Amino acid sequence: MSALVTPAPAALPPPCAPAERGLLRRLLQRKLAVLGLLIITVVVVSAVLAPHVAPFDPNEQFFDGLTLEGSPLPPSSTYWLGTDLLGRDLLSRILYGARNSLIIGVVANGAALLIGTFVGVVAGYFRGIVGTVLMRFTDLMMAFPALLLAICLAAVLRPSLWIVALVIALVNWVQVARVVYSETRSLGEREFIAAEKTLGAGSARILFRHILPHLTSTVIVYGTLGISTTVLLEATLSFLGVGVQPPDASWGNIIFENQTYFQSAPWLVFFPGAAILLLALAFNLVGDGLRDALDPTEEGRD
Repeated sequence: MSALVTPAPAALPPPCAPAERGLLRRLLQRKLAVLGLLIITVVVVSAVLAPHVAPFDPNEQFFDGLTLEGSPLPPSSTYWLGTDLLGRDLLSRILYGARNSLIIGVVANGAALLIGTFVGVVAGYFRGIVGTVLMRFTDLMMAFPALLLAICLAAVLRPSLWIVALVIALVNWVQVARVVYSETRSLGEREFIAAEKTLGAGSARILFRHILPHLTSTVIVYGTLGISTTVLLEATLSFLGVGVQPPDASWGNIIFENQTYFQSAPWLVFFPGAAILLLALAFNLVGDGLRDALDPTEEGRD
């Protein structure tokens, strides 16, 4: 009698497989998102390698002997983007300024996401007096104009790279908290959450095993879009003199220092302004692409 042959079990797929690869594939199908990724990659690489790719020290002063000290030099083969009113190479300052803008953008936005997600999840899940107090405080924060509040906080505190990041985080978390609060309330009413509670699951298990994983896509999209807002707010604060302080370079304070020459030497304002515009646009394009890629019901929009 022939022995029964048990078929070999099918090989299990790699644990990380389809979800991340599918997300990346859907994201790369969106041409504008790919353009945004390319711009962000160029800016990040340039910022990281600024000490190696910048042609000069950002604070070193150059004059050609023909122009008076304080007169900017136009773009040339030596100074590709010209020099500013103090004779400093503009390209080098923009490259070093990208480092500060990106550091503040990532740190401030990351802190704002953590604060907003924590407030939104706690208020949306526990509700009651806890949720009421947290969301009324959120409404109170939203009632203040973000820029005015940031200026006041930055003026009270001593401006520095990390203080600016903290100030921006303290005014940018409210939008995330509102969105996360609504999502958490909606998830809390779903049947699978009620089933978990019926089976005796504790709040910690429900929050970390069910609520937070379902919020991941929302937080990722808002985090990506929020970096563009953070970069713009940092540039505004630096332009107003309460952000990154000279001689440290920031795209905002580069424009502030050279604004009086915008007619006679427009490149001093145009190039840092274009850098701010491109980086903010790139993060918006990637954020829109992620939003579409994370929503399986969305067909590719470009």
